[in-house]
Amino acid sequence: MTAAEVNETSGTTEAPEEPSITFDDLGLPENLLAAVKQLGFTKPSTIQERAIPELLKGSDITGIAQTGTGKTAAFGLPMLAALDPELRAVQALVLAPTRELAMQVAEAIETFASHVDGLEVLAVYGGSPYPPQIRALKTGVQVVVGTPGRVIDHLDRGTLDLSNIRFLVLDEADEMLRMGFAEDVERVFGEAPAERQVALFSATMPPQIRRVAQHHLKNPVEIAVARQSTTVTSVTQEYAIVPFRHKSGSLFRVLATSDADAAIVFCRTRGAAEEVGSALVERGISAATISGDVAQKDREKIVERLRSGQLDVLVATDVAARGLDVERIGLVVNFDIPGEPEAYVHRIGRTGRAGRSGRALSFVTPSERSKLKFIERTIRTSLTEIEIPSPADVSEHKVKKMLGSLETRIEAGRLAMYEKLITTYLEEHEAENITVAAALAAIAVGDSGPRARAEQEEYENQLAEDRRGRKNREERESRFSKDRPGRFDRDRHDRGDRGDRSSRDRGGRRDRDGDSGTRYRIAVGHKDGAEARGIVGALTNEGGLSGRDLGRIEIFGSFSLVDISANVDEDMMGRISRARVGGKALRIRLDDGPAPRSGGYDRDRGGDRGDRPRFDRDRHDRGGDRGYDRGERRGRNDWNDRSDRSSFKPRRGNR
Repeated sequence: MTAAEVNETSGTTEAPEEPSITFDDLGLPENLLAAVKQLGFTKPSTIQERAIPELLKGSDITGIAQTGTGKTAAFGLPMLAALDPELRAVQALVLAPTRELAMQVAEAIETFASHVDGLEVLAVYGGSPYPPQIRALKTGVQVVVGTPGRVIDHLDRGTLDLSNIRFLVLDEADEMLRMGFAEDVERVFGEAPAERQVALFSATMPPQIRRVAQHHLKNPVEIAVARQSTTVTSVTQEYAIVPFRHKSGSLFRVLATSDADAAIVFCRTRGAAEEVGSALVERGISAATISGDVAQKDREKIVERLRSGQLDVLVATDVAARGLDVERIGLVVNFDIPGEPEAYVHRIGRTGRAGRSGRALSFVTPSERSKLKFIERTIRTSLTEIEIPSPADVSEHKVKKMLGSLETRIEAGRLAMYEKLITTYLEEHEAENITVAAALAAIAVGDSGPRARAEQEEYENQLAEDRRGRKNREERESRFSKDRPGRFDRDRHDRGDRGDRSSRDRGGRRDRDGDSGTRYRIAVGHKDGAEARGIVGALTNEGGLSGRDLGRIEIFGSFSLVDISANVDEDMMGRISRARVGGKALRIRLDDGPAPRSGGYDRDRGGDRGDRPRFDRDRHDRGGDRGYDRGERRGRNDWNDRSDRSSFKPRRGNR
């Protein structure tokens, strides 16, 4: 059986690893082909080769594919082919679990639609103002890309009409399920017309997702794409912990101390790439930016300048850098660490080509450690942590480089005028030769003295602050695992040894089906109108967490409990505390568990130590009231694989 044949036992279409066809062979309209060629795409990826023809035929599909495999183009191109640009109504809806992904998908679809006159794309997500979105919807857009929570908000307001939907996409469906958006997804399916085309993409295909496909898709074609998880062996892979506010300065110092002929800097969005590119040019670095909206003619000119040595740094988004092959590139900097290993592998593959060695450096903010660990586990490689060069390191590197070319300049001659001027200066000022030479070197590399020292001191203070923050986090972890009885024990967790402890600890950490997380308490509950999707939106949009960092969410009367697996530093605590749900600040803090004399959290009294029954260990072990409340446990991010569930449905607790 060939790789392209259907696996009879699983019903899954497995595509060849190396596509043998081009985009011209897929049956796309000419205007979409023009956009594809403008982006420099030639051969489709595996998921594109298999999905685009099926979607163009009108079939529903389920795609098992990771971010970074090209699935946005796989559904975006045939989706655009199915729309009527002259109809000023929403005809396509793409649901994405996070704000970040919604922005990326919307930007990519805008790029694909660059040759489709009159077609408008709108991204809607939590944390952004409503009025511009409402105005755009009233004016008329054909494609809406949004997070489930904000889409439901627009449906409730009556500002989003799905009656003309022709194409519906669920991107990263398993992540939406895990984040608690099941009811929102059901609502969207219910509001969309019965006659519509559906593309469902998921990294995995658990039973819950399969039930959704069976219930809402018509004879879907299932396409599976194996994840790419091998990295280039000739590339040295490193990372540095860099707070967001220090990224730009850190990037400049990394580039200033690099010996690479040329470098690529990857940013998450088009806007970020343009800002970074402009900042580098202002610093005197020969840099240019390419993103999805750069015309093919201009893109080719920029790449040619990079190849010829007229350009040293290229700032790019993932879409724009696809297929880029320039031998001079010796350094790749992930200014924004990608969320998926496949995107990471694709990025660092831009260096270390044609038998040359390369270096890849990823900037990781303190809150993004979980992303780094996920990438390391997937690619089976541990990245080496380094410290960002200091201003003094930059000056030293420049002087060494200058001294390296000194002998060549001496041999070139024509130095008599300079020798005379320096001799006169030495005689008039009675200065030491070495002092004058050092001052000339400092001037040559831009070291003006006090200002440079101030920059160095600022760097040292920043480094000390970062180290203190890391030490505090480590001490907090240690305190959780050792100093407090009943707290999460990292060593025991790694051994799989849970002893006689129940699955629910009274303190901040706990074991959950082999997973772990810190339990936090936030100051919003049912009486504030809090719902799981609103809490998830606040934590991911304002707090900077990803959906993968969040675990179970339990909502009580005046507060809620959230399990977070990522390290939450003081800066993040501050951002989350200021975020609002239902008009009330979250005011996050570590949870200390139910009061020992009150028997648990009181949903009606908001956790006050009232006259509720005490915690009953026997009832807890029987699976009854576990001391939190007898009422329905709404908002839990907890799912049960039941055969009688035909669609996304949250598991409800005991009454």
